[in-house]
Amino acid sequence: MMRSTFSILFFIKKNEPKKNRLCTIMTRITIEGIYLQFSTKTDIFPEQWITNQGRAKGSTTYAKEINRQLDHIRSQLHNHHSRLREQYRYVTPLMLKKAYLALEDETKLSFQFTEQVKFFQSKTGKNIGSNTSFRYGLTWRRIQEFLEKEYNQSDIRIEQITIGFLEKFHTYMRKDLLYKNNTAMKYMQRFSTIMKFSEKLGLITHNPFHFYIIRFDKTDRISLLEEEVDAIWQKQFLTPRLTIIRDLFVFSCYSGLSHIDLCRLKKDDIQLSHDNHYWISIHRMKTDEVSQIPLLPIPQQIVEKYKNTRPDKYLVARHTFATVTCLANGVTMENVAKMLGHSDTKMTQQYAKVLDKSILRDMRNVNKKFLLNE
Repeated sequence: MMRSTFSILFFIKKNEPKKNRLCTIMTRITIEGIYLQFSTKTDIFPEQWITNQGRAKGSTTYAKEINRQLDHIRSQLHNHHSRLREQYRYVTPLMLKKAYLALEDETKLSFQFTEQVKFFQSKTGKNIGSNTSFRYGLTWRRIQEFLEKEYNQSDIRIEQITIGFLEKFHTYMRKDLLYKNNTAMKYMQRFSTIMKFSEKLGLITHNPFHFYIIRFDKTDRISLLEEEVDAIWQKQFLTPRLTIIRDLFVFSCYSGLSHIDLCRLKKDDIQLSHDNHYWISIHRMKTDEVSQIPLLPIPQQIVEKYKNTRPDKYLVARHTFATVTCLANGVTMENVAKMLGHSDTKMTQQYAKVLDKSILRDMRNVNKKFLLNE
C-alpha cells in the first residue's frame, strides 16, 4: 500500500485583517497534493505570528493558549485521518474536514452532559426519570462552577480532562461546597458515566477515571423501632398538613414505597386478591421491577381515609419498612426484596445489617401482628 502524503499548515489571513487588525488563523490540510482550508475560529495580531513556524510568537499566556489550541487541532486531525484510513481506501481533504468539524462540539464536556443522557436512553431503552436527569444537570453545573473558579472558563474539551482535574474537582466539592464524601462521590460517579460514554464513542482514548477510585464511606441504615412507629401513628397534630405527612410516613413504613412510588400510587394499584386480601401491585420507578405488597391494616385505614382526595405533601421511610415491619418479623430476604422492588437480595441485605440476629430470631412470631393470615 502506497504511503499517503498528508500535511497540516496553519497560516493567517494577513491580507484580510478585521477592523481591530486581528487576523484569522486558518488551517490548511493537504492530501496527495489536494488541499482544503478552514478557520480555526481564533484570531491574532499579525506581529504576534511566526509565519514559517505556523505558531504564535512569545511566551505570554495568550500566545501559549493559541499554540495549545493549534496543537490540539493538529492532534485531532491526525487522529481522524488515521481512523478514516482504516475505514476507506482513499481519504480526501473534504472527508477529513467533515470528520473533524462534525465532532468539534461533541468533544466539549457541556455537549456530553446535555446530549449523552438522551443517547443513553435511546441505546439502552431505559427510562431515565426526571430526578436522574436533574442530577446529571446539577453535576454539570457544579463542574462548570469549578471551571470558572479554577480556570476562568465555562467549558472544557473531554480530552483535556486529567486525573489531576478530577482530584481538584473533588477537593473543590469537599472544601468549597462542604459536601460530605458520599455526596461528592455521587457527583464523581455521574461524571464517570459521561466519560465512559465518551470513551465508547471513540471521542477519547484515555479515560482518567480508569485511574480514579470512587470510594463510598460505609453508613448504617437507620430505622425506627416498632414502638416508635406506633407513637408516630398515635400522635395527634393540630394542622392538616402535618397529619397528612404523618399518614404518608406511616404508610411508607408499612409498605416500603419510595417517595416517587408513593407519589405515583393510584387506586388501580391496590387490588383485591382471590383470598379476599388487598395487595399493592406497582412498577417501581427506580428498578422497573414489579412489587407485590400486602396491604396491612394500618395502611388500609390510610387508603380509606384519603381515597377521595390527593395529598400534596409526601414523606417516606423504606428503611423502617424493611427492618421493623418485615425483617424483624420473620419475612424472608427474598420476599422483602420483591416488595422493595430490588432486583436481587444484595441491596436488601443493607437493611438487614442493622438488626441483631438474636433480635430477629426472637421476634419471628411477631409477624402475626402485621402480616395477613394465610
